[in-house]
Amino acid sequence: MDIPISSRDFRCLQLACVALGLVAGSIIIGVSVSKAAAAVGGIFIGAAGLGLLILAYPFLKARFSLDHILPAIGNLRIHPQRGPDHGEGRSSANGSKEGAHSSLSTVSRTLEKLKPGGRGAGEG
Repeated sequence: MDIPISSRDFRCLQLACVALGLVAGSIIIGVSVSKAAAAVGGIFIGAAGLGLLILAYPFLKARFSLDHILPAIGNLRIHPQRGPDHGEGRSSANGSKEGAHSSLSTVSRTLEKLKPGGRGAGEG
């Protein structure tokens, strides 16, 4: 059974659900004695916040032109620095193995320094 609903009524229903979630979560947290009950209230508030974000997304997208911002955020990558060039004579497979070994030894040294009582723990 399909009941036609206007866009305005749908947005009002979404807003009412968000408000109900915020009120319910606040009441649950306010009257809770245990941490578990407070956690349930936090879940209600978190769900209401997500609902509010879903409700506000079309307006935020139109206002701030998120089509230009979001692809730029998605393209952020960490590019490792290349090591010194070892010449043209080496094969790429051998060079990548050595690069991985070098990276692994760097990570190992860093972890050793972070360990309590490690060789680099007293330095600084």
